[in-house]
Amino acid sequence: MKIHDGFQQHSLEWLNARAGKLTASEADRLVSPLGKVRTGEGVKTLMLEKLAERWLGAPLPKEASTFAMEQGNILEEFALPAFELETGMKLQRVAFIETDDGTCGCSPDAVVEGQEIGVEAKAPGIVNHLRYLLDGTLPSDYILQVQFSMFVTGWSEWYFTSFRRRMPPLILRIMRDEEMQDAIREATEDFNERLEDAWTEVLKLNGGKPPIRQPFTPTPGPVRFTWETTPQPTNIDEVVP
Repeated sequence: MKIHDGFQQHSLEWLNARAGKLTASEADRLVSPLGKVRTGEGVKTLMLEKLAERWLGAPLPKEASTFAMEQGNILEEFALPAFELETGMKLQRVAFIETDDGTCGCSPDAVVEGQEIGVEAKAPGIVNHLRYLLDGTLPSDYILQVQFSMFVTGWSEWYFTSFRRRMPPLILRIMRDEEMQDAIREATEDFNERLEDAWTEVLKLNGGKPPIRQPFTPTPGPVRFTWETTPQPTNIDEVVP
């Protein structure tokens, strides 16, 4: 396991670190919340996306999510400090965690300092927060994200918290589900095998590896522009034949 903490989540470095790897936020495209390994075009599309990222050596262009950025600010400013206050635990921010082989990764909102425990935090709208609060269970939308994060890290527990200002927080301790872990392991092994086969085939069709991306380097010194101008007529005789 490799932990990256030298950059911020949602930064260019973070996007590049995730490129070409299966991540926790995509895990539900491989396995259902009931632990069923998915098959079909959805999985193939995900594989092609990862193949494209590996070929480009960079993430695929995606629309910036203003909501995700705003939620990230809320988590940093309110939700995570509220979690620390409620539990007495001290949190540490990390950017990205990946497996030793570099094929899978996750971006926990925080990890518990000094312990092998991650934290997934959400700051939903009031209706969803009330739903989570009254249900008192891990929402199905996040089961795979949490379990996949434990798959990446090898850790046995994770916290899920939902935060809404002026309302009680939801804090759940989620344990590692070995049946779910088996399904994730089966799905990721099959996925990565198909990805490697596709990579080998594209290399063969290309006659070798893709060209290495060269970073943009601006030309030193001042930039000068010149314009060619058409001489303007000086008298009426030059305009009228």
